[in-house]
Amino acid sequence: MGARRAKRRGSIAKEAANRIILRRVHMSVKQMWRASRLGIARPRRNDLEVAVNLHGVRVDHHAANTLGDRKGKWRLAAGGRPCNKHRNLVLHVGWHFFLHPAPYWVPRTAYPMTHVATLIVHPVRRMPDDIGARAARNLPAAGAPAWLDPGVALDIPFTPHDADDTGVIAKRVRAALGGAQVDMVVQQADGRRKRLLLADMDSTMIGQECVDELADFVGQKARVAAITERAMRGEIEFAPALRERVALLAGLPAKVVDEVIAKRITLTPGGRTLVRTMRRHGAHTCLVSGGFTVFTGPIAALIGFDENRGNRLAVANDGRFLGTVAEPVIGREAKLRTLKELRERLGVARSETLVVGDGANDLAMIADAGLGVAFRAKPLVAEAAAARIDYGDLTALLYAQGYRREEFVGE
Repeated sequence: MGARRAKRRGSIAKEAANRIILRRVHMSVKQMWRASRLGIARPRRNDLEVAVNLHGVRVDHHAANTLGDRKGKWRLAAGGRPCNKHRNLVLHVGWHFFLHPAPYWVPRTAYPMTHVATLIVHPVRRMPDDIGARAARNLPAAGAPAWLDPGVALDIPFTPHDADDTGVIAKRVRAALGGAQVDMVVQQADGRRKRLLLADMDSTMIGQECVDELADFVGQKARVAAITERAMRGEIEFAPALRERVALLAGLPAKVVDEVIAKRITLTPGGRTLVRTMRRHGAHTCLVSGGFTVFTGPIAALIGFDENRGNRLAVANDGRFLGTVAEPVIGREAKLRTLKELRERLGVARSETLVVGDGANDLAMIADAGLGVAFRAKPLVAEAAAARIDYGDLTALLYAQGYRREEFVGE
């Protein structure tokens, strides 16, 4: 705009370190007083053009009165709704740009986005160049994306319409991504970082099913593994299936557990980083399993959990398994009770909890969490969970909480 005239009227102060930038023109702007004396100048060729993102912003016409009305104020109201055209508008700015009593600056973000979609790939891979744009096109009123880890994890803020369902939005975006090996978590932007982590052990925090590995020592692995698979898919009840499998272990020396842990158990990549990072930031962590305490204790210690829960195998005086498990069996409902118990004991709200698992016996606790995640899960669980990780490692759960790569606590 006419810079010389503006200076004479006192609308432009000296340059400052925190000056705003408007189309290659650097200046500091302060509030103008007695604006009604200036009059309105028509925009001229050298007036500034300011790109304003009008998503979710509407003009409060009731407040826009004449300049002479001291009671009136020109202002923009954050409406939380997208504009009809869903595009940036370029406004030709004249004198009236500096006449707003408040605010008199151009905000970097027109209004806070209410939700966020986080795109994540496995750390050894790199996200395809067009994935962010493809996702954003299918998100309502998408904002500017931000990298949590360049090439690995990307946040895209957005604000759904009132009638939008985030589950439907997530499915639509996944369909738009096609066959790309990219995970996506859609959730509210507020409260992403959790204060309680509850994690399943078998096929989640470790890559194996412990009971299957024990059964291999008595030549029954194939039979036991088939029962395990059906139980995890939800095709048969968990507790009877566990008792049936444990019965086949009768007579097996309990000391083989040490060999299984040392030679057969592998920790899922990213698990230690997940647990240690959350603990460093004040979260409580618990390993809860339908497996056995002879495994949950050592494995929880290896990963760094605060505590662990599991089923207890009966052992005879000669150090051999009796083929029975202590009652009650820790299954679906017991895992849910553990989640509720820890929330009450720690004073943690439901929204502040993160639960991860893969099998049907994890469904109840996943459903009752603030963020319930199906990790490389059975189809029934992947379909039911609010979030799913199919390709990434367990650090994906940190990105889902908004952690940046530099905040991770290493292995």
